[in-house]
Amino acid sequence: MLRVLLVDDHPALRRGMKSILEDAIAGVTVGEVGDGDQALALLAETEARPFDVVVLDLSMPGRSGIDLLAEVKHRYPKLPVLIMSLHGEEQFAVRSLRAGASGYLTKTAAPELLVVAVQKLARGGRYISESLADRLAADVGGKTAAAPHERLSDREFEVMRGLASGQTVSEIAETMRLSVKTVSTYRTRLLEKLGMETNAEVTRYAIQNGLV
Repeated sequence: MLRVLLVDDHPALRRGMKSILEDAIAGVTVGEVGDGDQALALLAETEARPFDVVVLDLSMPGRSGIDLLAEVKHRYPKLPVLIMSLHGEEQFAVRSLRAGASGYLTKTAAPELLVVAVQKLARGGRYISESLADRLAADVGGKTAAAPHERLSDREFEVMRGLASGQTVSEIAETMRLSVKTVSTYRTRLLEKLGMETNAEVTRYAIQNGLV
């Protein structure tokens, strides 16, 4: 029996994904939670009968999807995670795969692709689109130049998104559960890597590249 955990802060989307999986996969059991803390708690509670696949949204209140992905893979390295996001592949797919995801799917993809991706991950495979596979191949071959934000660490990347969303350093620190001093250090580093000096420049760049 296949066990799938949906992690998304939108109840309507969770219900829709649950319905798609239950209609297509006989005997599937679907759990659902609305944030990262709930996800980690449920995974800990069900270790005796663990989930086979986690379907994770990247953009949720509190703990970021990338941060949660890293934590899940640290605690459960063999548990496959499918990222399902509103953000296009060009913005977040490569970063997600590097952080340990086994697949990436946009929420605008056809419903049947969710079923295909979940079943593939449950069998130990990976799921990426042809366009993403082509991009990864080009990256490995050195045929594409990395965008400036791809040089950022995951924490620097999340701080950049926070700044671009209008959050203060203190607010970002609270969300990421870090000290204000640590977040300020990340801010300094990301500004250096991006070749920028102000939050306004960061905001403009993030918006132009579809990162917020």
